[in-house]
Amino acid sequence: MEKITVKKLIEFRKKTDRTKLTFVNNLNKEKKESDGGGDYWISCLSAIRNTFKLNDADLLDEKINLLLEKIKVTEKTSVKDQFKKNIEILNIFKDYDFQHLRPNSNLIFLTQPKNHSILNIKGFPIEAKPCHIFSFSNGKSDEIGGIWFVAQLKGFKKSELGMFADMIYRYLDKYYSKNFYINPEFCVAVDLFNGQETNYAEIKSGKIPILIDSTLDDLKEF
Repeated sequence: MEKITVKKLIEFRKKTDRTKLTFVNNLNKEKKESDGGGDYWISCLSAIRNTFKLNDADLLDEKINLLLEKIKVTEKTSVKDQFKKNIEILNIFKDYDFQHLRPNSNLIFLTQPKNHSILNIKGFPIEAKPCHIFSFSNGKSDEIGGIWFVAQLKGFKKSELGMFADMIYRYLDKYYSKNFYINPEFCVAVDLFNGQETNYAEIKSGKIPILIDSTLDDLKEF
């Protein structure tokens, strides 16, 4: 078992006891895995990540035009459909307010070393790969936050989306808590499929349940 993604944990939660055992057995055999379907959504994910980082919504139109050109020259129906699905999401996010996801301050985007992407939680190697980690100042202290854009067909439940926000906070707590105040308001997960979002502050206040630990306890039973 090399790593377990958050999407894999969400998938596990939906299984029956019988299928959970099969799921765990298959998980133990896996050496490498993609980011839970991330490849399918990579076109819109990359464009939206860049839009947030560069604060430039024109990048969405550029990606849409690029995908439209690819559709014209692609013969495979499945690939055409994939590009069309990505374009649908990009069109939705052309009207999305990215500004409220950002602190009202200059952001410094930090690199994420590959050897930091796996967190040991309850003895399991859980992957934490937010799209961006950024630091900023509120005038009194140096703060840090992160954002994770995620996508899957039909989207995620609010509680499931909270698992991504939770992992952002744990990632920051492990590697940056000595030098920065981790702002829970800006540990944000955004569902690209339905535009839903959540942050760690909602978990901290109890509005969204903490599911990572209970899911891993259940996983350990199998």
